[in-house]
Amino acid sequence: MYLTQEQLSIYKAQGFLVLPEYFSRAEIEVMKAELSGLSVKDSPKRILEKDGKTVRSLHGVHTSNNVFNCLTRHSFIVEPAMQIVGSEVYIYQFKINIKAAFSGDIWKWHQDYIYWRKEDGMPRPQVVNAMCLLDDMNEFNGPLFVIPGSHREEMIDVAVHNSRETPKNVHNSSDSPRWMSSFSANLKYSLNQELITNLVSKYGIAFIKAAAGSVVFFDSNIVHASTNNISPFGRSTVIITYNSIENIPSPVVKPRPDFLVSQDYRPVIPLACDILSEHSLTKISKLR
Repeated sequence: MYLTQEQLSIYKAQGFLVLPEYFSRAEIEVMKAELSGLSVKDSPKRILEKDGKTVRSLHGVHTSNNVFNCLTRHSFIVEPAMQIVGSEVYIYQFKINIKAAFSGDIWKWHQDYIYWRKEDGMPRPQVVNAMCLLDDMNEFNGPLFVIPGSHREEMIDVAVHNSRETPKNVHNSSDSPRWMSSFSANLKYSLNQELITNLVSKYGIAFIKAAAGSVVFFDSNIVHASTNNISPFGRSTVIITYNSIENIPSPVVKPRPDFLVSQDYRPVIPLACDILSEHSLTKISKLR
């Protein structure tokens, strides 16, 4: 399913595009059922909030889960991603961000591309995020805040945020503090208050309100954030980052783990994936 020229123009102008209720409620319930099982697994792919028990995000689980693998290859998402970047794409990053009811913490104001440029050696922001909402996103449950048009500023080079707080994770490996600072509440390259004030004065501010099943495409340089969730409504999103096959990262001295940044550069072929069928196959395989 390709975007119209009007939709592409909206994306280019504001740095994001909301496609309401792109996937059915039945498909969303299937994905939520899979997420429920994945969230309890002890794995380096699982990041916890600073309380040490609430799941904050899951990374790279599409490689071992049929349903989420199907989602990453779904033509509804891959075809628009190809249009936006202007070439074939590969899956650069896959994560599920979880804003747990009452305990989901903030994501500070930031851009995504600066991480990919400085940590992974990505040459250009020829890349796009596709966010699939697994729950309704509203004003109560820590929605995504954006500064429309701020992607025109390109990458805002900021100093590394030095935090004394060590992110907690069930796996406390020696390299965890280095890469986990990109995913904790104290983000490594967060933007300061003065800069955000100036950007909002120039471009305005908005938040995304959309029903479960909606998909949000957003630019890697748009400035965005989300508040903590003090409501009784959980809010989970799948974020698939598609990079152009013409934009392969340069080698870095200390590459991040493959489940964070894929080194499989094979182009994604858009498929008419059936999420419901994949879920049924997964259930059958578990019974064997």
